Amino acid sequence: MENKKFIGPILIITAGVLWGLMGLFVRNLDSFGITSMQIVALRAVFTAIMMAAVTLVYDRKLFRIKLRDWWCFFGTGICSIVFFNFCYFRTITLTSLSAAAVLLYTAPVMVMLMSVFLFKEKLTATKIIAAAVAFAGCALVTGAADGSLALNAAGVLTGLGSAFGYALYTIFGEYALKRGYNSITITLYTFVFASVGVLPFANLPDLAEKIADNPQIIGWGAVLALVVTVLPYLVYTLGLRTVEAGKASVMATVEPVVATLVGVIAFAEPLSASGVIGIILVAVSLAMLNIKIKKENNI
Repeated sequence: MENKKFIGPILIITAGVLWGLMGLFVRNLDSFGITSMQIVALRAVFTAIMMAAVTLVYDRKLFRIKLRDWWCFFGTGICSIVFFNFCYFRTITLTSLSAAAVLLYTAPVMVMLMSVFLFKEKLTATKIIAAAVAFAGCALVTGAADGSLALNAAGVLTGLGSAFGYALYTIFGEYALKRGYNSITITLYTFVFASVGVLPFANLPDLAEKIADNPQIIGWGAVLALVVTVLPYLVYTLGLRTVEAGKASVMATVEPVVATLVGVIAFAEPLSASGVIGIILVAVSLAMLNIKIKKENNI
């Protein structure tokens, strides 16, 4: 039974690792001139198609949702995926990349606070300290501590909006799980809604022209959907069955650590001393939460 309890944290961390690989695929798509919102559109549409195929093969009953529960998937798809991406990309244009990243990783704090009121989760000292350590680690990993964050009011507002949207997947996903939906169903309808929401912003005629000129975009879009969307969202949602929303959001902060390491290994980007310290801090925050889980399981 104790080993089963550890499956949840492993799934959550695995999702964070896979999300951290996104830069590998985004940079290749960017080289074809694909805009940020077009990448989001490709990711959402391919994911919806793949998840529909998985559902068709695995269990067609998982297509069924109750009409009264539509808001759960509107929440994960539109309020989270679309709103998060829109705000995050807007923040990047208003501030520096490091500022956008740091503002994004206020999300675990938002999840913790919302979970206290919505799911009656306990706001323990361990959670608070782990979130603070993880945030500090993310700030160091993203390079925020090495220079000015170049903050401005509009950038802070959209940055916090991106964090709020990022946090909402955990919240709405938790609601969907509590209503008995399978992680496959949740991921499927999340990206069906996300596809509908993002396509109007994707300049489809321009995207179609780029695909006609470079058909390999289809392949990169498909791999992007499979590796950093289908798999991580499935395992993250599955992990939420046994891991509290607040803890899960902190565990997922392994994402910027992996993204940094991908930059170092795949693109020869430099790794500063502060970046190394940041990676260690994120690892410490994960250890704190998982040691706490082990103690709870032993009671």
